[in-house]
This record gives sequence, structure tokens and C-alpha cells, in this order.
Amino acid sequence: MNHDESRALYDRALSVMPGGVNSSVRATQPYPFFIERGDGAHVVDADGNRYLDYVLGYGPLLYGHDMPEPVRAAVQSHASEGPMYGAPTEVEVKHAEFVARHVPSVEMIRFVNSGTEATVSAVRLARAYTGRDKIVIMQGGYHGAQESTLVEGEPGDVHPSTRGIPESFAEHTIPVPFNDFEAVRDVFETHGDDIAAVLTEPILGNKGIVMPVDGYLEHLRNLTEDHDALLVFDEVITGFRVGGLQCAQGKFGITPDVTTFGKIIGGGFPVGAIGGKSEIIEQFTPSGNVFQSGTFSGHPVTIAAGYEYLKYAAENDVYDHVNRLGEKLRRGITDIVEDQAPNYTVVGTDSMFKTVFTREGPADLDGCCPAGCKQRESCPRYDYCPKNGADVAKADTERWKRIFWQEMKEQGVFLTVNQFESQFVSYAHTDEDIEETLEAYKEAL
Repeated sequence: MNHDESRALYDRALSVMPGGVNSSVRATQPYPFFIERGDGAHVVDADGNRYLDYVLGYGPLLYGHDMPEPVRAAVQSHASEGPMYGAPTEVEVKHAEFVARHVPSVEMIRFVNSGTEATVSAVRLARAYTGRDKIVIMQGGYHGAQESTLVEGEPGDVHPSTRGIPESFAEHTIPVPFNDFEAVRDVFETHGDDIAAVLTEPILGNKGIVMPVDGYLEHLRNLTEDHDALLVFDEVITGFRVGGLQCAQGKFGITPDVTTFGKIIGGGFPVGAIGGKSEIIEQFTPSGNVFQSGTFSGHPVTIAAGYEYLKYAAENDVYDHVNRLGEKLRRGITDIVEDQAPNYTVVGTDSMFKTVFTREGPADLDGCCPAGCKQRESCPRYDYCPKNGADVAKADTERWKRIFWQEMKEQGVFLTVNQFESQFVSYAHTDEDIEETLEAYKEAL
């Protein structure tokens, strides 16, 4: 493939943007390819190269790059009538009613502008509602670029994970390993009266897609209830992607007190939201005393896109289609891995997938999860598959980034650049696309 135009654009970008990008995950070696346009399940770069797209904007593009006609019409209509007003609109009410009708935990919702803003607001809300300061998070979980969760370490020895955050901020955050029953129980035994909330993704979606082991989410629900703390699910990635319209909480049958959303809830436009029990969400101003506000919150174009996005999914076979293709892809990759790289672990559920370049595996693969790791104790891979963020971090991440990703790109398949980010299937993908992708996996692995 020729990438001359992307290289020239990158040279220009380096002089006006730090690292030549506006989000660090977009930085690739030796330089990123610049996208010119999307076309269904594909993207086309500045040099005219065409790629099957499984990044999909890091998750929000449930339909790929061609909006269904009702979504396109709603976006065009609201944009032409005036981009925004600084006053409420009917479509905000419609979208809020739709989400509350379908998501188990949501009685009320506050729309904001990003997943990061949603989790920042949720943490503030939990602290105010409980009158406590400490937040329990999962090591390797990701909740946006916010001071309360950009931490690393063990309980009792926690530090900011990036420069620019005072050490004192980290004192109120307690990171524990995902899927570790004992660790989180010990934390509650020690700090239970000071813990405002457990903030977790129901599936670690920014760390290679780690599924919860049987009973772990129930364990978190019970611990928080026993200690009068809140359970906050970050469904920015899994929301309306896993579990259909009920989200991951519906799939797992666990109802949190508060849920944060992003991505699909805005139909590919900048968005975030905090939903939950009325008595909690009403603590936000102006009905309560927890300040939360934003000029672009509830932006009518974004909210119209999100509302029509979800309404279309409710009225069509969207989830049946994407989940079937997701399973077909994971099954196909599993077969390839067992033949060519048996140490690697295929992960994912519904329309999410990833291959983790784990370094060890069982001698006998009989009875392994056939379409993505489900954390089954009876699976021969159980002792080898990642259970938490640290397990994924131990994988051969450099091999993914420096070799595998580059090989797949050269074969016209666009995957997330690092080992940790999730990949997705869209409504625009076809069975033929899946077959083409599997052939690329065979060649690259």
C-alpha cells in the first residue's frame, strides 16, 4: 500500500498538534494513516487505501459509516433548524424516556458531552449522595481522563498514573484486581464506612475484554448494599453494544445504582450520560445540590442521532445481525489460533472481539470456549486466560502493536492499534467481510 499522503499529513500535524494527534490512542508507528471517509463497513484513507473497519470510532458506530435513513434525516433536520439553543428540546425528553424504558437501572438520566464527563459527574454524585470520599475501582479499568481514576498501585500504596495529578487525589481511590473476590472484600472490611462507591466496567473493555467470572458482579452488588455504598457501572463501551437495549447489566442480571453511558447513546456524536435511581440522579442541580452543568449537554443534533439510533435498533434485527457475526468471527479466530498460535486467547461477547497475545496455554485444548473466553472454570484455558488488567498487561503487547497490527493493516483490515482496546462488528458488516477478515488473520498469525 502507498501511504505518501498520510505521511505528508502527519508531518504537518506534528507541527501543530502534540504527537500529531488529538487522542493518544490514534498514534501508530511509524505514523498513522489519515482517514478521508467511511463507506459502510470500510474506511478509505487519504491515499485511497480501503480497509475493513473493526475500530468503528472505538465503539459508537453500531451501523458502520452509513447511518440508517431515519438517523440521517433526524441529524439533517435538527442541524438545519439551528445547531443548538441553550434551552431544552423535546428530543431530549424522548431520548431520556427511551433509555429509562429499556435500561434496568435507569429511572432518570442526565445527558453530558463525553464518557469522561459522565464518570467524573458520577463520582462527584456518589460522594455527595453517601457523604463519603473513597472510590473503589478495578486495576486496568478505564473511566476516562479524570483525576479520581487515573491511578495505579495497590490498596494502601496508590499513586497518580500520569503527571499533573496531585498525590493527594489518589488517597481517595482504591484500585483492586478485577475478578478478585477476596481483595475487594478485604477493602470493604477495612474501609467500608468510608467507601462511596465501587466504579467498574461490567466487562473490562479497555483492557483486552475481560469477562467477569461467575458471581463476581453479584459479589460487588452484595458488598455495596451491605455497606450502604453505591454500585456504579461504567457502560460507556458496553452500553447498547452488549446485552442489546438492556446493556450489559441486563445481560448479567445485575442492576447498579448508577450507570454511565457514551458512544452509541449519541449515535456517533460526542455524548455522555449518567442514569440511575431517581433519588440519586435528582441530587444533581437544579433539583439537588450536586453541581453539574454544560453548555453543550443535551445537544439536539447529538440527542436526535442517539434517539433514532436506538429506536432503529429496537425496530430492526440489528443486534441479531451484529451478535451473529461477532460470534462467527470469534469462532473463526479461535479455530485459527488453536491451529497456529494455541497460546493466544480469543475474547469478547456479543459484537465485541479481540485476540490477546497471552504467552502460555494448556497442552490440551479440548473443551475450550469456542467463541471467546467466558471465564468457565471447566475450560482448559481457565488458568491461562486473563482474569484482570494485570494479566492482559503481561501479554505480548509489543508483538501486537509492532507486528500483528501492521500485518493486518497491510491486508486491508483496520484493528485497534494496541492490545488493550476493544474491537467491534457493525450492522454494515457481512458474512463475506468476516470470511475476508479470517483469511487475513490466517496470514498474519
